[in-house]
Amino acid sequence: MTITRADIEAAHARITPHIRRTPVLNLDRAFGHDGPVSLKLEFLQHAGSFKTRGAFNTLLSKEVPAAGVAAASGGNHGAAVAYAAKQLGVRARIFVPEISSPAKIAVIRSHGAEVVIGGARYADAQAACDLYVEESGALRIHPFGAESTVIGQGTAALEWEQDAPTLDTVLVAVGGGGLISGVASWWAGRVKVVGVEPEGSRALHAALEAGRPVDVEVDSVAADSLGAKNTGDLVYSICRETVDHVALVTDPAIRDAQRLLWRDYRIASEPGGAAALAALVSGAYKPRSGERIGVLLCGANVELAKLAEITHP
Repeated sequence: MTITRADIEAAHARITPHIRRTPVLNLDRAFGHDGPVSLKLEFLQHAGSFKTRGAFNTLLSKEVPAAGVAAASGGNHGAAVAYAAKQLGVRARIFVPEISSPAKIAVIRSHGAEVVIGGARYADAQAACDLYVEESGALRIHPFGAESTVIGQGTAALEWEQDAPTLDTVLVAVGGGGLISGVASWWAGRVKVVGVEPEGSRALHAALEAGRPVDVEVDSVAADSLGAKNTGDLVYSICRETVDHVALVTDPAIRDAQRLLWRDYRIASEPGGAAALAALVSGAYKPRSGERIGVLLCGANVELAKLAEITHP
């Protein structure tokens, strides 16, 4: 499966009236690196994450049945689908696992979607969603394993290149892999794309190592956003051709990145949103001297009480 720059350009034109063009913060000699660092502030997107791009691209490029749409989500995808559905006047039912944060569930409900607790883990919620789609005829919006989703997420890279056209390498957090698949499809062969996963949730790392999608155990502070059990065939087929490698970060490194973002930039980031930066700060990714690094900050749906515990232990 090949997703082209033309596919992503068409999606960007389609969704532009409905999304925010999120800003880029270009820094010099930041985070202990002696070269420039570009932060794509995608957590400022509607509903708090990049997921809104894929949700709008799917809703605007598919026929939506009377039953509306359904999605399984650890939180961010559900919030994005709920927001897009509300803006377009479509019914939405979102299935979430018990591990989803109350903050993310509150965001989903705030956009008028029906929330259903679909089991202990994300895979359980996905199974419940699939059953509902089969029974109701609703349109399923997959969080990462669908072409329209991946193409929509790739629009973040299109904008980023316009605002920071000389990047050498970009670091992108990976859950199911829809974001990195879109970003890597845009920059294929031109910019090095490095995935970042928690050590306890490494579906893409395991797939690339095994030469095929495989199931992994999920246990990480970022599991509610980076907690996919399996990348699926689409993400794997794209990433094996376009992603340089996957760096693994520890949960403490992710927490350190959250603290740093709050302390120095007053950015309230969820764990998954800080994972890509954690790779740079912790040394899980070691850039060469002067390398022009991009870091995608992808989500801000964090419980403020938990952030306070992290930043003021």
